[in-house]
Amino acid sequence: MKLVRVSVMALCAMSLFASCNNKKATESAESMMVEVVQPRVKLASVSVQDVDQLQVYAATVVSDVKNNIAPAAPSRIEKIFVEVGDNVTKGQKLVQMDESNLKQMKLQISNMEVEFNRIDELYKVGGVSKAEWDNMKLQLEVNKTSYNNLLENTQLLSPIDGVVTARNYDDGDLYSGQAVLVVQKIAPVKLTINVSEIYFARIKKGNKVMIEADAYPGEQFEGTVSLVYPTIDPMTHTFPVEVSVANNDKKIRPGMFARATVNLGTEQHVVVPDVAIVKRAGSGERFVYVYRDGKVWFQPVQLGQRLGDKYELLSGVDNNAQIVIAGQANLSDGIEVIVEK
Repeated sequence: MKLVRVSVMALCAMSLFASCNNKKATESAESMMVEVVQPRVKLASVSVQDVDQLQVYAATVVSDVKNNIAPAAPSRIEKIFVEVGDNVTKGQKLVQMDESNLKQMKLQISNMEVEFNRIDELYKVGGVSKAEWDNMKLQLEVNKTSYNNLLENTQLLSPIDGVVTARNYDDGDLYSGQAVLVVQKIAPVKLTINVSEIYFARIKKGNKVMIEADAYPGEQFEGTVSLVYPTIDPMTHTFPVEVSVANNDKKIRPGMFARATVNLGTEQHVVVPDVAIVKRAGSGERFVYVYRDGKVWFQPVQLGQRLGDKYELLSGVDNNAQIVIAGQANLSDGIEVIVEK
């Protein structure tokens, strides 16, 4: 009988122990379930703000003026006085071509001047007619004009202040069509950007533009819209805009790659912390979780500009909305959450 009592008591103890364990397990499971169903999140209120509409365009720098230095007709090059990279001034002599034809023309003019002076004296005393005097004077003037043209093509001068960017011949070469030198004006320089037609009414001549060149990281140069083309390309729906850069220090050079940042005015858009933005796996879609009445809701958004540690939203979130900025990993659409302060 004692043995039976002991067994019954043992069974009761085991049953009680199992009941306690089951209760604890149930309570633990319920506690875990509460945590899964109600994740903890942090919220931030967002609002509409004035945002500068900045558009960045890539372009190649070109010179404001580019001149090919060459004679009008084939001739021997006697002397080139400059090298690539030399700064030149307007009117500076750059190339001396063969002077043989020039010397012959000069001698011919000298002889004609002597003849004209003789006819002029005869005309004064009635020895020749007015028609003969006029004809001789016309011939002399024509030859002087030809001489000046020949002089321009024998002594090649720089038409601008600029820098020599190409030299295609050496002394003694025969000019055969390609420019002897290329001179470019590098103060100012310009860029041509192609702007979407939706901004056609916003771009005005004189608008300020910020320029950045890869050659000078972190440095900015100020430019100005100098020309807005009046028509839209029907294929690309863009229009060209020329931006002039004074380039007084001559740091920016033709051929450099640069970016032009244009301010197209101010618009009011919702601005949110960047930590609120979530990327959907397997796609480029961005979204945020919007908090309403104890629950969070999945909301796709269209991003605008990055503004430091915030993003401009072009669509997706209303003014004064509350959005999740921490705890997104455990969220799903329509789930109840616990808001942490």
